Amino acid sequence: MIVRRLKASLGEPVSELARYLRTETVGGIILLAATAVALIWANSPWRDTYTAVRDTRIGIPALHLDLTVAQWATDGLLAVFFFVVGLELKRELVVGELSSTRRALLPVAAALGGMVVPAGVALLVGRGAPGMEQAWAIPVATDIAFALGVLALAGSSWPSTARIFLLGLAVADDLGAILVIAIVFSAGIDAVALLVAAAAAAAYWFLQRRRVRAWWLYVPLALVMWAALHEAGVHATIAGVALGLLTRVRPDPGEEHAPAIRLEHRLQPWSAGVCVPLFALFAAGVPLGAQALRTVVTDPVPLSVMAGLLVGKVVGIFGVSTLVTRLVPAAAPRGLGRRDMLAVSMLGGVGFTVSLLIAELSLADLPATAEAAKAAVLLASTAAALIAAAMLARRGRVHKRARHPG
Repeated sequence: MIVRRLKASLGEPVSELARYLRTETVGGIILLAATAVALIWANSPWRDTYTAVRDTRIGIPALHLDLTVAQWATDGLLAVFFFVVGLELKRELVVGELSSTRRALLPVAAALGGMVVPAGVALLVGRGAPGMEQAWAIPVATDIAFALGVLALAGSSWPSTARIFLLGLAVADDLGAILVIAIVFSAGIDAVALLVAAAAAAAYWFLQRRRVRAWWLYVPLALVMWAALHEAGVHATIAGVALGLLTRVRPDPGEEHAPAIRLEHRLQPWSAGVCVPLFALFAAGVPLGAQALRTVVTDPVPLSVMAGLLVGKVVGIFGVSTLVTRLVPAAAPRGLGRRDMLAVSMLGGVGFTVSLLIAELSLADLPATAEAAKAAVLLASTAAALIAAAMLARRGRVHKRARHPG
């Protein structure tokens, strides 16, 4: 049955539910619902049950894959999501809006500004506080799933270029954050495992070049690459992005759709309806008691996190975007003005996923501060999402009137 389902997932559409789950609005609603359930559960009288489920270990210890449920959700399920993201980004880079060097320059430069400035703001606000020597990295990440979900919910009338810019920005930002994790927070990189991952990636690329369509070759290669990166000490979700970027996006003569289009179409419902919501369920369960909230507004570390996400992100993304579009006017996304770019920049403050991960890694020796930092990530991300949603809705009415005057 598993084989039949896998074949079906790579074949033709099988249900109306799959089509429904492909819409980002629905995916955003499911994601927000899963986050709400996690927060309520983790702060309810049944919070011990939540912790027990989240920390249950499953896997094969001999292969160093004896992970908790939360780790499987973070490293495993998010790899599927990042594979879909990689497929879409590859398509845009090769045949879409980002295929022009000038247009691709903007989101990458904005992502760099959206990492450097928040880190600087965090260091300035939290200077001298215990843990800040590594906690500066917490606000450098933008959560692509939440950001795209908010854009889908509040910016449905916006030009498609807004989503493409945000997608490129968030992916570049997350890849940068993952590199920070690998370089700053890794105990050591396993060179042999890294070579195995590179060999698996090369084999995947070769099969794509040879136009091989056998799923039973690609799936084991993907699993080997994921496990090797995990063993190497690199965040395993980067396997999804790498494989997505290695997938062919130009159809051959007589081929209706390229592999990237087919895979994106088939895997999107699983990503939006299962993988990302389950991750949110086990990542968003942060205690929000009175003591935690008091610490957030008094401790320099969580204050630096909130300042980095709510101020540093907007200043970095919008400032660099403005600079680049002035120096290279052709880089400006079609149909988006400065106020539009400011609204999209506000979405960069939605840190959540990788920010929570970095908070755990950077403050492992300061558990109380780590809890406060994670609460700060959640509060700042929520505030950024609400502010951005209001700005998106306001500008969305302008775009709607522009398309339908009178």
